[in-house]
Amino acid sequence: MRTLITQDFSLQDVTKLRHAVSEQARSCGLHGPRLDDFVLAVHESVVNAIEHAGGHGWFKLWTVNGVIRSETSDRGAGIPEAYVNGGKRPSDESHTGRGIYLIRRLCDAADFRTGPGGTTVLLTMRLPRESGLTASGSMRRIRVTAPGGSPPGRFTA
Repeated sequence: MRTLITQDFSLQDVTKLRHAVSEQARSCGLHGPRLDDFVLAVHESVVNAIEHAGGHGWFKLWTVNGVIRSETSDRGAGIPEAYVNGGKRPSDESHTGRGIYLIRRLCDAADFRTGPGGTTVLLTMRLPRESGLTASGSMRRIRVTAPGGSPPGRFTA
């Protein structure tokens, strides 16, 4: 495990934290839409803690076993069960409920542990493999021979 960020946060820290998460995730190999998705999901988890749990919380970012993970914790009253377990898209007229919906769709995994003592949101995104191979470089040519002595064919996998 390699810890990248640990810090308490409040409203005035949101922008700096978002930039730090983006920088660290990029340095770990996330890029393009996956980087944007992860940073937005982290941002939503932090903003939810600020808006719904007293204006502050605790954040950690780390890598382990080919993934990048974030943990956002607060000491609020917890998230209502319908929000945590509801997988439906909020209606266009709804003013709340989009954060968790977005978080679940932006990350490879999102885990919510919530109760009267607070909430912890754990987000996970797989990192690109560090093989150094390009998409075309990862393919290899193999020879396939049909049963019964047919002339050999070629197949590129």
